[in-house]
Amino acid sequence: QVHLVESGGGLVQAGGSLRLSCAASGGTFSKYAMGWFRQAPGKEREFVAATIGRSGATYAADSVKGRFTISRDNAKNTMALQMISLKPEDTAVYVCAAREDSTGRVYALDREYDYWGQGTQVTVSS
Repeated sequence: QVHLVESGGGLVQAGGSLRLSCAASGGTFSKYAMGWFRQAPGKEREFVAATIGRSGATYAADSVKGRFTISRDNAKNTMALQMISLKPEDTAVYVCAAREDSTGRVYALDREYDYWGQGTQVTVSS
């Protein structure tokens, strides 16, 4: 079992940047595949990016590719999402998720994850 806590959200103007962090406790962090999802009011939860536990391989959704970068520090039990060139459509609650890394691949579906944080609000104004 792993407990996840997000931080770093806030209000930023379009074109600005934010860095989100997800702190994990419990379990062995390097054995977990991690992901970021987001959900805006009235919309379905959307995959953002993911990373594999030990290899560090990453994958990002087309909607954020080139603007968002996911990373992890297994020694510090943290995962980050560096966001640049933010757009109003990026406004959402951003949530980190984890699952045991049993396949060695990234996971992009919310149903593939077992543990979830409470989320952090990102608001991008125009």
